Amino acid sequence: MNFTDLNLIEPIAKAIQEQGYTNPTPIQERSIPDILQGRDFLGCAQTGTGKTAAFSIPILQNLSKNKISNNHIKALILTPTRELAIQIEENINAYGKYLPLKQLVIFGGVKQGNQEAALKRGVDILVATPGRLLDFIAQGIISLRNLEIFVLDEADRMLDMGFVHDVKRIIKLLPQKRQTLFFSATMPGEIQKLANSILNNPVKVEVTPVSSTADTIKQSVYFVERENKLNLLSHILKNDIADSVLVFARTKHGADKIARKLQKDNISAEAIHGNKSQNARQNALNNFKSGKTRVLVATDIAARGIDIDELKFVINFELSDVSETYVHRIGRTGRAGSEGTSISFVDSLDLLNLKNTEKLIGKKIPVIKDHPFHTDDLVAEKRDSNNKPVRAGGEQGAKQPPRGPRNNGNKKKPSSPTASVGFKKPKNKNFTRKK
Repeated sequence: MNFTDLNLIEPIAKAIQEQGYTNPTPIQERSIPDILQGRDFLGCAQTGTGKTAAFSIPILQNLSKNKISNNHIKALILTPTRELAIQIEENINAYGKYLPLKQLVIFGGVKQGNQEAALKRGVDILVATPGRLLDFIAQGIISLRNLEIFVLDEADRMLDMGFVHDVKRIIKLLPQKRQTLFFSATMPGEIQKLANSILNNPVKVEVTPVSSTADTIKQSVYFVERENKLNLLSHILKNDIADSVLVFARTKHGADKIARKLQKDNISAEAIHGNKSQNARQNALNNFKSGKTRVLVATDIAARGIDIDELKFVINFELSDVSETYVHRIGRTGRAGSEGTSISFVDSLDLLNLKNTEKLIGKKIPVIKDHPFHTDDLVAEKRDSNNKPVRAGGEQGAKQPPRGPRNNGNKKKPSSPTASVGFKKPKNKNFTRKK
């Protein structure tokens, strides 16, 4: 399918062509026609699938049909972070450059004067973060009485960052008669409940997660005991890599811990995650892009929307339980045909995730043994949500077998690097295979 097949008006079609877009992504192809018809929409799609264009293009077209501009807010796009809000507004500006519609982005962490002045001049499409929007509503600066379209973007991230109650407060202020577009990468129970409460007979689209990695990305795995991961990271950054590096951590606490360790080792590093203020996240991202900070440590949710040109290195400090996440993580490098490198640290808790990841991408990831912390003595373990080992029956790490060599003189060394992964069930009563 081509964008010309979507019955877009000439000003939007021209702007899209100037952006270099010819073929819509799957979610754009499946969402734009229904949104143009005024249907409510539920999209389960991750960052990188093109969902911003999927909702902004039909919003622009639908609002352009109204020839009368009364300077009231007609479309509200609610998003969890300042970074994403800015990115969405930039996209709307690009797609709607030949339309008379006015768009504005508002977020906290900055003085409100310029944003307030722009609102008073009139806005058709407002992109906002929850806190600043509620502040302006409380001050009587913003009214949503004339709203026609409401977009809730990255709903699961709203939940992760503790914004769900603010979102619910905002929803109560919206007109009952409206079109609602709901997007989330995942659908945990509370988010599904929220979607059911605000959507009216929606079109539902779930985009199949990406399962392939760019051929321009050199991938590798380092086997390492869990307690040696921080030392291995410092070793690599001091001896093997001189460029900027994006490091992925599973948890907010873990991201902070990694950043502190690197700072202690005189490696400039900052962490970015949902517990950081919007100003802190934006400053950390700007410092990383400018080269002031060499290492940015990010959780998966905080990393959404990060688009850094010419990033050469991504390090997975741990592998995610969601195999598709690996593809999105390493896809931050090797863009536009440029070369990139991804390194994944794998301990006992990562072994099953490594197996699932290799199955998803359809290839074995080479194991690098040439580092001072390599081990062949890993045995697969399952982890809980706090990154701790789990015994059969759900008990946690304190009762795990002691770490260290497990062969006791009886286990043969693996004959090849990948054989050391040890996916077969060991003779260990505490082993829990990941389903």
